[in-house]
Amino acid sequence: MRKLLVLALVGLVAQLIDGSLGMAYGLTSSTLLLVAGVAPAAASASVHLAEIGTTLAAGVAHWRFGNVDWRVVTRIALPGAIGAFAGATLLSSISTEAAAPWMAGILFTLGAYLLVRFARPLRTDRVGGRLRGRFLGPLGLVAGFVDATGGGGWGPVATPALLVSGRMEPRKVIGSVDTAEFVVAGAASVGFLIGLGSEGFLLPTVAALLIGGLIAAPLAAWLVRIVPAQLLGAAIGGVIVLSNARTLIRSAGLDGPVRPVMYALLVAGWLAALVLAVRALRRTRRARAEAAEAASASPAATVPAEFPDAVSAGAVAADLAATGTPTHR
Repeated sequence: MRKLLVLALVGLVAQLIDGSLGMAYGLTSSTLLLVAGVAPAAASASVHLAEIGTTLAAGVAHWRFGNVDWRVVTRIALPGAIGAFAGATLLSSISTEAAAPWMAGILFTLGAYLLVRFARPLRTDRVGGRLRGRFLGPLGLVAGFVDATGGGGWGPVATPALLVSGRMEPRKVIGSVDTAEFVVAGAASVGFLIGLGSEGFLLPTVAALLIGGLIAAPLAAWLVRIVPAQLLGAAIGGVIVLSNARTLIRSAGLDGPVRPVMYALLVAGWLAALVLAVRALRRTRRARAEAAEAASASPAATVPAEFPDAVSAGAVAADLAATGTPTHR
């Protein structure tokens, strides 16, 4: 019972992170299950089965808060489902000994990517336009495959790619990715069911993760508006890197003084990423304040009468500084 309560708490925290950052539910949950000694395929299968419920709740909550772009959801969900089904089938056919370092390597890489990604500000130099299907389709396919084989990865692959495109508001990127993940999680679960059978799912673990995630989903959809993504992304990235480094170091046979040196380097890198994330957050807030001041200093009368709906350059700059992407008005 104590273990199930801990798993429920993990599911709650993981969903809070995922709902406010657009990623890391699967990464966080799968990393914990691997550390606890669960087989890689069973860990990924159980997490994805729990995600069917958590992503449904998250999608509804994001929809209610206006965080979903349905055009993006429809173009990324189906390729994501195909990739997830293929990844689940592949992982189900690999032995536990071979799958453990593979899965830990994927999680470690994605955690390192989070550290690098959130140690610097989002790009703000791309304005307007629509995301094309030839971009969204391959992105969904790759993200779905990585998600199933790594026990997580849909958000870390899809969310940053959509953010750096500069064509969506961050809250809509997160809401759309979370909503599309419902289809991806369902396809992955079907793939694991075919490959592993029903015994491949740890149902008590699934129930605990699901309960925690369902409790957190509505709160996470609201937190996406106020939580600093810079700090959250850097923090969870370091946890994922350190947790999966143990499996990789053990698989590589590194013993003696090498092991503590490796951990020390990883911790130093994590601390450096956190410092850079804080600096990036401060620069963004200063830019937002300056843009807001410039916008307030520009009188409304300076806008030509024949363009009553025009937006001042200062207001656009404030939007860019506040969100990292332009806000469509």
